[in-house]
Amino acid sequence: MAEIESENNWTEVISPKKGIFDVRLYEIWKYRDLISLFVRRDFVSIYKQTILGPLWIFIQPLFTTITFVFIFSRIAKLSTAGIPPVLFYLSGITMWTYFADSFSKTSNIFVNNANIFGKVYFPRLTTPISIIISNLIKFGIQILLFLVIYAYYLYKGKIEFQVNAYILLLPVLIILMAGLNTLK
Repeated sequence: MAEIESENNWTEVISPKKGIFDVRLYEIWKYRDLISLFVRRDFVSIYKQTILGPLWIFIQPLFTTITFVFIFSRIAKLSTAGIPPVLFYLSGITMWTYFADSFSKTSNIFVNNANIFGKVYFPRLTTPISIIISNLIKFGIQILLFLVIYAYYLYKGKIEFQVNAYILLLPVLIILMAGLNTLK
C-alpha cells in the first residue's frame, strides 16, 4: 500500500482544457524562461547565417518602401494626401510586416516543433508567444526607424506635428494583431 502512495506523488498533472478560453496564464508565466530561450533562438537562427546580420531589420522595410515609392508614387502617380510617400508607405509596411511575419510563422509552429512537443511537457502556447514577442522586438526596432524618418521630415518642415487621438489606439492595435496570431 505504501508503494502505491509513493507513486501518486506527481509534480505535474496534465489535464485537458475545459473550454476554448481555458488558457492557463499561470502555467505560461511559470515557463517564461523557456519563452525567452525561444525568442533568443528565433533571433539567432534568422540572422546568424546572413552577411549583414540584424541589419536586415532596417534594410528590408527600407528597400520595400523605396520600391513602393518608385512604383506607386513615381510610375502610377498615386496621391498620398500630402504625406511624404516615404512616411506613408513605411508606416503601412511596418505594421503589415509585423502581422504577416507573425501570422506566417505561427501558422505552422506546431508542425515545425512536433519533435520537441513529443519529448517533454511544456505549455504549447509558449511557442507562438515566443514568435509574437520576437516579431514585436523587430517591430519596435522598425518603429524607431519610422520615428527617425518622421523626425527628419518634421525638422525639414515638410510635415506638421499633429497630436491625434488615434495614436493612443496603436497599443490596442498591436495587442489585437498579437492576439489574432496567437489564438488562431
